[in-house]
Amino acid sequence: MATHKSAIKRSKQNEKHRERNTAVKSRIKTAVKSVLAAVETKDKEASKAVLAQSIPLLAKAAAKGVFHKKTISRKISRLTRKANAIAV
Repeated sequence: MATHKSAIKRSKQNEKHRERNTAVKSRIKTAVKSVLAAVETKDKEASKAVLAQSIPLLAKAAAKGVFHKKTISRKISRLTRKANAIAV
């Protein structure tokens, strides 16, 4: 257990960040799954709508530092390609 004042504070901050990161990661997984489910149904309009809702969530997770910027960029790119493939 932390004994210094600064170590106690750091421990509290780490716990807050861990809880926030877990919640954000869960939200991201749900968003990705919803996009993939819409793509599976081959519904072009629904997949575009769900993708448009998911992209800001993904971008915000990168901005907050929960995921690396390039990881989120890769996820967005892959989801967009899958959504666009329905039209072809």
